[in-house]
Formats: sequence, structure tokens, C-alpha cells
Amino acid sequence: MDLGLDGHVALVTASSSGLGKAAATALAREGANVVINGRDETRLAEAAEEIRAVASGEVVAQPGDLTDPEDIETLVSRPLEEFGRLDHLVTSAGGPTPMRPLEPSDEEWYEAYDLLTMSVVRLVREAADHLRSGDGGSIVAITSIATKRAGAGNVLSNSVRTSVVGFEKTLAKDLGPEVRANAVLPGVHETPRLREVFDAAVEQGEYDSYEDAKAARVKSIPTGQIGDPTAFGDTVAFLCSGRASHINGAAVPIDGGESDSIF
Repeated sequence: MDLGLDGHVALVTASSSGLGKAAATALAREGANVVINGRDETRLAEAAEEIRAVASGEVVAQPGDLTDPEDIETLVSRPLEEFGRLDHLVTSAGGPTPMRPLEPSDEEWYEAYDLLTMSVVRLVREAADHLRSGDGGSIVAITSIATKRAGAGNVLSNSVRTSVVGFEKTLAKDLGPEVRANAVLPGVHETPRLREVFDAAVEQGEYDSYEDAKAARVKSIPTGQIGDPTAFGDTVAFLCSGRASHINGAAVPIDGGESDSIF
């Protein structure tokens, strides 16, 4: 399916690794010119080269910290400088440290909110007028299935990411018809972060091998598999495209059916 993204311009944050990188890769493969972002300049440069290897569009790397308002201004201005437009904004950010409900300090609560919610707010503030001025702009917020199913021992993600979905749904009404806004709620995917978790479990003696750890995790997923980041990225690219022109204000679970929330 041709998504019609050839020549479009996308900004994808936290895209030097994991699901952000998967989204950027899918957009670049579809012909979009993509600006990727991360704090580690070495890893960002490596990611840019890997994406360029499969890209039909151009790939530009812009380092920056999503908790720094000045870095966000610079980040949003980069696609305008390079390509003269901005059609799609895909927001992503790393997750906070897992904690039980009463463990985080006030400072840790504010840090999580700044990273997960205010980064999206600031990005949209900077990007909204540019997204409106094009032909069919879109915002896709990568959040977490934790917004529908609170995982034990991860109170910061469970609580703070939910506000991103509320913001996205409000944007869908406020920015339309020029801009659509949606969220994707990934469950477990085989990212570098997950591989680290499985490797650590093996080292601690919980499992005999990586494959044993993976098999144990798959048991609760109805599709019988861990999520594929490539397929996840394709979903984000679809939501950015005109093929998804009537999908707006949605919060799409991508978890293999593991969550049991009706809404």
C-alpha cells in the first residue's frame, strides 16, 4: 500500500532507539524526509546511518533534551530549516524508573511529568502553526498501554502518560480539520530495552536463557508473540498518512490483545 508520504516532512522525537526509531524508519522508508532526535549524539548518528540504509527520503539527526525548552525550539526549527515545512510530529520519550505508588519523591513526580507530558505540550506549541499550514498535518503521540492497564510497580508511567492521551484527544478537536491527533499505546515490544530486561533476568537466575524469558512473557499475549517494532512503526506511518484521514482523537492499543480494558 502506498501511503502517499513521499516528500512529506516528519519530526520524530526520542528516535535514536526503540519504538521512536521504528517509527522514524517506517516514515523514511515510505519516502518522508525525517528529522530524528536523541540525547546521545553517538547513538543518534548511528541510528541516522541505519535509517538512511533503508530510507527513500532524507534523514537528519538533531540532538536535544526533551526536558529543555530551548532544545525543543531548536528541534522543531530543524525540519523547517532543512526542508521548509513540517507535516508530521511523532512524539516519544523514554520511560521513568519503575516505582511503587508511594516511592517517588515530589521531584521525581515533576521530572516524570516534565519528560512525558510537558515535552509533548512544548513540541506541539512550537509545531502547531507549521502543521496547520500544510495539507493534512498529523500528530502521533507514542505513549503506553499503561494508560489503559496500570502495571504493578510503575506508578509514574501509569499516572503521567495518561495525561498525554487527554491532551491528544483535546488537540484532535482543537486543531482539526487541518491537523489530526492520535495516540498509540504500545504493549511489550522486542526493543533494546526489553532485551536488557530479559538478559538481566537470565543473569539473576530467573530463567535459563533469553528464549525462556521471552516464552514466559508471551504466555499472557493472545497473539502468542512479542510485538515487532517494525510493524509498530508501520502503524505510526499509516496514522500519519492520508490513508488514515478519518482517524482522529484515537488511542490505539498495540499490545497483541493483552490489555483487558473495554474502553
